[in-house]
Amino acid sequence: MTKTAKPANFNLPERETIIGYKLRRAQLLVFQDFLHTFARMKLRPAEFSVLAMIARTPGLKQTEIAEALGIKRANFVALMDGLEARGLADRRKGDIDRRSHSLHLTPEGERFVRKMVATWNEHEKRMIERLGGPEDRDRLIELLDRLLAGEPSADE
Repeated sequence: MTKTAKPANFNLPERETIIGYKLRRAQLLVFQDFLHTFARMKLRPAEFSVLAMIARTPGLKQTEIAEALGIKRANFVALMDGLEARGLADRRKGDIDRRSHSLHLTPEGERFVRKMVATWNEHEKRMIERLGGPEDRDRLIELLDRLLAGEPSADE
């Protein structure tokens, strides 16, 4: 007869009470909905973020956007190559520093971003409904901001 081993008492928390576990599961759910929502536009989250930043502040340098989004230089170059190939954005050489490139939406990119925002609103509405409404979304954002307040800066 085999004996069932009794688990050691390590004082491990229940998985359902671990903040990191819950955040990761929630992130996966949100990303899955995002990917499904944007599949018809063939748009990934990183591309969405880059296009949104270019639309909000045209003329930023590649390095500024890559740094703000936490994208490595080589990955950002490939990402921009893809957006340029699709005719959505372009790089323009700087007047003073010819090595730096400012980023701008093309006319096609502007049309695409309008559709992108409308599609994003569908996605965001679903997520807000799952949370229980705008007040609960605001509370979640507040709690996440509190967690991030202790985040070390890029300089540290």
